[in-house]
Amino acid sequence: MTDTLTRMRDTGTAAPRTPLRTELRRGIPLWTGAAVALTLLVTLGAKADQWQGDWGATLTRLTSANTLLCGPLTAAAACWQGGRERRARTAELLSGVPRSRLRRAVMTAAPVALWAAVGYLVALAVLLAANLPYASGRGPSLSLAVSDSCFLVSIALVGFVVGRLSPWRLTAPFLAVSTYVGLGIPNYLESEARFLSPGGRTEVSVSVPVWWFAPVMVAWLGGLAVTVLLAYAARRRFLAVVPLALAITAGTVVVHTGENLFRDDPAADRRVCTESAPGTPQLCMSAVDAPLLPQASDALKGMFSRLDGVPGAPATYVDQRTDPKHGEARLPSVTRGWGVVRNELTDPRGYAYNTVNGLLSRECPDSARKQDPQGFDRVSATDRAVQHWLAPLDGFDPPAPEYLTRLEAMPKADRKVWLGRFLATRKSCTPAEVPVL
Repeated sequence: MTDTLTRMRDTGTAAPRTPLRTELRRGIPLWTGAAVALTLLVTLGAKADQWQGDWGATLTRLTSANTLLCGPLTAAAACWQGGRERRARTAELLSGVPRSRLRRAVMTAAPVALWAAVGYLVALAVLLAANLPYASGRGPSLSLAVSDSCFLVSIALVGFVVGRLSPWRLTAPFLAVSTYVGLGIPNYLESEARFLSPGGRTEVSVSVPVWWFAPVMVAWLGGLAVTVLLAYAARRRFLAVVPLALAITAGTVVVHTGENLFRDDPAADRRVCTESAPGTPQLCMSAVDAPLLPQASDALKGMFSRLDGVPGAPATYVDQRTDPKHGEARLPSVTRGWGVVRNELTDPRGYAYNTVNGLLSRECPDSARKQDPQGFDRVSATDRAVQHWLAPLDGFDPPAPEYLTRLEAMPKADRKVWLGRFLATRKSCTPAEVPVL
């Protein structure tokens, strides 16, 4: 063998390519990787305003697209690869090659699995780079990336075996549809078994996986795939019991742990506040939304100036993840794609309006309203007038003109006193207690 290689080097002849290297550079495996990357980039790129600026939202949507779109695609490609030899009627010829059945199967299945994983990693790198200028808080969780990559490799091995067993040309598209349905069902389950599917995870915008999440998911998904491959191609098929036992053990851990596979994100629980200044209340948000603080302050300047000096006006505003204490009020929720795009408030006036709406909202039961309907009508009209005066929003629930006129006609000092009395009863459901206009 050494002499042969020496002669090939001396004569300038290239060394023969290995079967794996040949498969990696031609045919459907290469196209599978490109298709996976393109599918993920186009799918997430079309909705970039819903994830850009939030690491958790990025990975949540990437995992969902990878599971429901690239999973069936990879399974179908591997299935087509698995049935190639029998469709070309070369299976009997290749059976005479001095390689084991398992080795031949791995050499043929591996290119699809590897290129699918490479396509995912390329898309992941592009999406994280697109997210980098806007995101804050913790970085992306590599556990999810490892789990998603393992999922593609595993489903490729299973799809390959299906193609080997059924080389019919329609098997691949049928498998793609079946895989899509099978992976989508866990999203509608309430049991902890939904976490066995990569598509059955919870939203990771405010949570992160536990440190052992990646190893247990690799054991679960990879164990099943290796079991199927060994049961099909191994000479000693009883060896498939080993990865099967590993998969069952990991699956049991996943089901038993359930939602506790994800813990609260420390960045989401950590509060970041603006500096307090005379006449300007303090705003506090989680570290994930901290880049919005300057814009939120600017959006609420008008409201703050009108509440300056009003007795009982909130001194601090906190986000939706924090329960307000005495002297605090709640800020409206912020959602990527709806009011917030790439860490920018797209509707500052709407944000101010929603802040006042939360400040003045009365959660009164219907029974209380029925006791004094006319009194509640006057209270509601007063609420709308105060809300419009603090944060006007044209064309949205306009107040009765006479109520707004009375509020604006008050002398400034009297209006501050009246607003203090009004804010003291802003949660009251007894109309007689509320000073109406």
